Amino acid sequence: MSQKPIAVIIGAGVGGLATAIRLAVKGYAVTVFEKNSYAGGKIAAFNLKGFSFDEGPSLFTQPENIEELFTLAGVSIQDFFTYRSLSIACRYFFENGIIINAFTDTDAFAEELRLKLHEDGQKVFSYLKQSEKTYNDIGAIFLNYSLHKTSILNAPIKKAFATVRAGHLFKTLHQFNSQYFTQPETIQIFDRYATYNGSNPYQAPAMLSLIPHLEQNLGTYYPTGGMVNIADALYKLARTLGVDFHFNKPVDHIKTTDKKVIGVMVNNQFVKADVMVSNMDVYFTYKYLLSDERKAKKVLQQERSSSAIIFYWGIKKEFPSLQLHNIFFSKDYQAEFEHIFKSGTLYNDPTIYINITSKMEASHAPEGMENWFVMVNAPANSGQDWKLLREQCKKAIILKLNRILKTDIEPLIEVEQVMDPVNIEEKTSSYMGSLYGTSSNGKMAAFLRHPNFHSSIKGLYFVGGSVHPGGGIPLCLHSAKLVSKLISDDKLNPPL
Repeated sequence: MSQKPIAVIIGAGVGGLATAIRLAVKGYAVTVFEKNSYAGGKIAAFNLKGFSFDEGPSLFTQPENIEELFTLAGVSIQDFFTYRSLSIACRYFFENGIIINAFTDTDAFAEELRLKLHEDGQKVFSYLKQSEKTYNDIGAIFLNYSLHKTSILNAPIKKAFATVRAGHLFKTLHQFNSQYFTQPETIQIFDRYATYNGSNPYQAPAMLSLIPHLEQNLGTYYPTGGMVNIADALYKLARTLGVDFHFNKPVDHIKTTDKKVIGVMVNNQFVKADVMVSNMDVYFTYKYLLSDERKAKKVLQQERSSSAIIFYWGIKKEFPSLQLHNIFFSKDYQAEFEHIFKSGTLYNDPTIYINITSKMEASHAPEGMENWFVMVNAPANSGQDWKLLREQCKKAIILKLNRILKTDIEPLIEVEQVMDPVNIEEKTSSYMGSLYGTSSNGKMAAFLRHPNFHSSIKGLYFVGGSVHPGGGIPLCLHSAKLVSKLISDDKLNPPL
């Protein structure tokens, strides 16, 4: 009886979990080593004096990516994971008093923009239709193929590139949106999608206009129990398939011989592997696990994505005017991004995102109170004084919320915990605290992400937000699918 091939996965982030599931389904004996005490990576949760908080990602789209994993495993998803759709993707607040509900029903959203901003509804329909086409023609190919191994002459790839318009590459997202819409508020709403992969809409290509399709056309959802249940469900599914997890066990080194992976060192113990997948930030993988300073420095040639400062506030009041997802926009969006990406600091009037899961599940906060996840975009860590920046950030947030909500917020803060880029790097091994690895602040940046495989070490692969196709839960799940396919293809056609 032949022995199962052994797969070792470094890191139990969402990309590592999905890869573990896919390889277990393919018949691998899968072992996962995770430095933290839990599975999920950036997806985590904690409780603070009766308030429950999702610690990391808060937006849930494309549930079909998770459903696919359960279908592959032949397991009913209802036993592990449930979710529901939202009628409002986000509520947007502007300093001029305008409030926009981003309804997930396209007709309702177009009517909202027409009534409140006098925006031409047909332009909204046209934009979202173009977003869908760009996603289907280009985005789906980008997500489902390894661009570093697939020939441009491959029929689907060739067809996709034939649909690329010059404007997608040579115009910024802001320029593209400014051509479509007349009202600055509408432009700002659609510019914001650049932040979904930690980029600057005034530099990132118009190709990112495909992102609204995922949220507005395909829908926005809420997972029962909060975002942490995504990680919990995938972890439980992996365990059901026999995946072996070792927590509080950081990998010390990747062992190779004759340019082929043979295993890892963990606590001075050698663990054999036929295939290895690193869900660790690719920079740290090269620097510490492979001791390859040259490759590590090459990774840094690409600009890092933005990071964040997050305040977890227990608020002793309910705000009927707020939704699950809320945005309070900066008056000068361009100045905000110049501060983040050019000056490496915070703007004094930041855009504020507030996520309140107690709107969906009352048990997440004591009665009459709310759990606020309050985030502002921040530069990646390059040695700034984060203690000072946190203090300045909190003051700016409170002043802005006081103005717009016409309430004194600070006395309402019952409990508080804070996360900044330094904490993010320490906890998730994301270099410089970058939430999405590298930014897309360039015409070809999205196509220059590190591939999902090592160019010269056979059997070594990379998954997660720091490699192709990018950061965020949906992209990490696509990354796992790509890695699984590469491993299968390489087994049939071993590289020389």
